[in-house]
Amino acid sequence: MSDLAEFFESVKLPVMPEVAQALIRTLGDEDISISVVRNIIAKDPALTAKLLRLANSAQFGLSRKVDSLDNAISMVGMSQIRTLALSASMHVAFPVAPGLDRTEFWRGSMACAGYAQWLAGGAGMNRQEAWLTGMMSRLGELIIGQKDPASLAEIEKLPRLPGSRWQREQMLFGFNEVQITAVMARRWNFPDAIVIGLETAADPMVSEPFRPLSGVIHLATLLADTPDPGPAALGQLPDAVVSALGLNRDWMLSRMPDPSSFIDVSSI
Repeated sequence: MSDLAEFFESVKLPVMPEVAQALIRTLGDEDISISVVRNIIAKDPALTAKLLRLANSAQFGLSRKVDSLDNAISMVGMSQIRTLALSASMHVAFPVAPGLDRTEFWRGSMACAGYAQWLAGGAGMNRQEAWLTGMMSRLGELIIGQKDPASLAEIEKLPRLPGSRWQREQMLFGFNEVQITAVMARRWNFPDAIVIGLETAADPMVSEPFRPLSGVIHLATLLADTPDPGPAALGQLPDAVVSALGLNRDWMLSRMPDPSSFIDVSSI
């Protein structure tokens, strides 16, 4: 039995809501109809209300008011509404562990999601899949906090340099938060692409073949962990991962997004 398997023997995983479980089952279906996704979300009135508030927020800047799920899907897009619904469900399902600032934690998760979506666009990948994977990537740290609060304090000690959480977790446990998240994603039947993308995100160049989603999450996490990301932060990103993704640094410099523009489901 691996150390990671032993770790999970005494872990109590959050229960995913029924609606979230149904949405997960649709992720691998490229031909899923809008009506199926709409009907799944509509079973949860509270979630529906949250999504409508989000669609009407300044983050989307839509030209007219969204007053129904059909409008939201039409104006925001079915894939994005589905991933937003899943993200909002996980935000509710996961209590933040003592020792972590809830606002800071989710702000960091949303930043990772936003950077992942941006990088995926530059690499010609599925942007919504990258957004959802980025949002999930840090969830494993919440499980560490549940199981071992003392170790969480060690992981979160200052200075918090980009990538330092992975290094501290590896030192303490022999694995890291994204690998923990990958186990949870597999148990919840997320698509293999997301599970595999998480498994090697902390060190994407060790995977053969190279997994682009792992590379995107690696870079997105480093940027999200940078206090004031800008041109200097882009220059610090590992060349091997940037090259493996086929990203153009001039494009990255000219198109780098402002973190304030990222969608934040923690606000709903």
